[in-house]
Amino acid sequence: MNVLNYKLTIVFIFCSLILRAQTDTVAPVSSTMNPDIIENFIEDSGEDGSFDFNTAFEDINLYAEKQLDINKATAADLGELNILNDLQIQNLINYRETLGDFITVYELQAVPTLDLQSIRQLLPFVTTRSSIDDIQLSIFEMMGQGKNEVYLRWGRFLEEQRGYIVPEDSTANYYLGDPNRLYMRYYKNFENKLTFGFTAEKDPGEEFFRGSNKQGFDYYSAHFFLKDYNKFVKTVAIGDYTASFGQGLILYSGFGRGKSPEVLKIKRNRRPIRKYSSVNEANFLRGAAVELGLTKNLNLTALFSLRQRDGNLPEVGDLLDPDIEAFTSLQASGNHRTASEIADERSVQSRNIGGSLQYHKNNFKLAFNGLYGSFDRSFNRNTVPYNQFFFSGSNLLNLSVDYSYIFRNINIFGETAQSDNGAVATTNGLIAALDRRIHISILHRYFPKDYQALDPNPLAETSGARNEQGLYFGIEVKPDNNWELKGYFDLYQHPWLRSNADAPSSGYEVRGRATYKIKRKLTAYLELRNETKFINTPNNETNIDFLGESSLFQGRIHVAFKASKALEVRNRIQYGRASFPGQAEQESGIMFYQDVIYKPIEFPISFTARFALFDTDSSVLRFYAFENNLLYVQSIPSLSGQGARYYINLRYRGIRNMTIEARLAQTRYTDRDVVGSGLDQIQGNKRTEVAAQIKYSF
Repeated sequence: MNVLNYKLTIVFIFCSLILRAQTDTVAPVSSTMNPDIIENFIEDSGEDGSFDFNTAFEDINLYAEKQLDINKATAADLGELNILNDLQIQNLINYRETLGDFITVYELQAVPTLDLQSIRQLLPFVTTRSSIDDIQLSIFEMMGQGKNEVYLRWGRFLEEQRGYIVPEDSTANYYLGDPNRLYMRYYKNFENKLTFGFTAEKDPGEEFFRGSNKQGFDYYSAHFFLKDYNKFVKTVAIGDYTASFGQGLILYSGFGRGKSPEVLKIKRNRRPIRKYSSVNEANFLRGAAVELGLTKNLNLTALFSLRQRDGNLPEVGDLLDPDIEAFTSLQASGNHRTASEIADERSVQSRNIGGSLQYHKNNFKLAFNGLYGSFDRSFNRNTVPYNQFFFSGSNLLNLSVDYSYIFRNINIFGETAQSDNGAVATTNGLIAALDRRIHISILHRYFPKDYQALDPNPLAETSGARNEQGLYFGIEVKPDNNWELKGYFDLYQHPWLRSNADAPSSGYEVRGRATYKIKRKLTAYLELRNETKFINTPNNETNIDFLGESSLFQGRIHVAFKASKALEVRNRIQYGRASFPGQAEQESGIMFYQDVIYKPIEFPISFTARFALFDTDSSVLRFYAFENNLLYVQSIPSLSGQGARYYINLRYRGIRNMTIEARLAQTRYTDRDVVGSGLDQIQGNKRTEVAAQIKYSF
């Protein structure tokens, strides 16, 4: 049987199955952006509010509008969809190279390790049809074509916060600006190959066209990004961009996922250079970067970044040597609302120069990476026992080697890095398909206490790629097309002190999820999660706090039912309990919410709404719940105490090329008369947020 007959046989055998499984191309794109990833990111960071990498999943929307040709797609292209793991991606490419181009997307079921659920997620974003990509246009021709989008957004809290009341004491801090949040963005996209645009944002409390912001907005960002221009020019970035080398031991800017129910996605596999247009004001690079294809198997990436960052400057009397210009910490909030915050604004100049030489052939990749970072001031921390091995000084050099090799159904990968003080850190992992329905993942990391890097972000329990050793094991089982079982176990230890542990400590985390799906109708899952770690015991009589065991357990039942093509109802109930050293009784809490999502195909108005109830013993035990919001706004508030939260989002698309959105959200507490703390404090038991956005495409 020749290859064509073989491929046609595959298509006909699976055609009836895939027709039943095919994803509706008008389904909301957000269904592919797993909110668990963002919920876990916010929960691990301990922050509350909006997810400020707001365009991190923008490529999903772009590929929904302009589908990716799987007969031409590179591994990097397929990775941007955030659906397949590296093993699945490489098997898809190997299949294509062995048997020729795909005749139809239905043929994906013949690719080893590609299960039906992954194919269902992939279908809205891929095609086998050739497109304008076959025609090589000049950069100026691409800039003159394509799609333009303009976003205008406004939002604020309705209740008055303490920071907006001018105090009688002239030395006291207060917010110098008004409570409005303003956002403006222009974005140009041509066939997912060339994008450019700018973003401007004013946070609540920041001045606007006056004071410290006479130029208007507090934050401006602009980018020009070109990818896959030809065989030599792979990527060009000018302006703001993000960069990542290897597994993130020396550099990983932008959004990086942490541990989540997606247990197989433990590998950092982004493009070395990516565009940046989000509103996070700290975690990006500004300058220029390029990735070049020197030969068929050899790529070179080079980057340069020069930008001003917010740094905490010490008082002159706090310096041992007044002649040394220094800062004690970098500020990542991006807020410039008070006189003290404005004093730290753009006070430190950061410079980065780096490069990566990558060799790739068939299933093997090897890269040599280097990054030199420097500041125009000396980084002089306020030294305490736990941070005495952290980086200090004005410059730092990091070198690393990373690799990836796929042998049959096993992908091994890792990175080993060295900082210029001689410390060596390493992380190595494995993803394997035991058969089509059973996959496992293993990750080991070793980060010594004195390893130093300025912007690392590997997959780990803590941030900073230091003072941690750990072993992660994950498993995913899909016994049939309706059931999916996932879980991981992560065991870790910290050989040195931490901010909340005055001795070497350890811990472990276990998590499991069982999901049942009926295509187009029902998704239900049960998730259990428990984490135990050792931290300081408070109020003891010793000079140094001794460690005690803390534990956090959470259980969740989530059900999403699609009543029709236009109407979906989601329900979640979540229970948690926590115990802490020195505390006699456990704390516990429960949270329930119901969502209604109404998106009619032919009617111009759609809406999403939620009603949630929560009851926890204190703010220590919090529940995080992803909320639908305006386009490119992700909010994940933490719910604690006793009360209710509800919101409604309205979207109107009755005007050609224009989308108008509005949002009203309120949290009402029954256990307090004051909401928030510090300058954000509100007198009363509720906090109400309103927002509106206009998107215009042309």
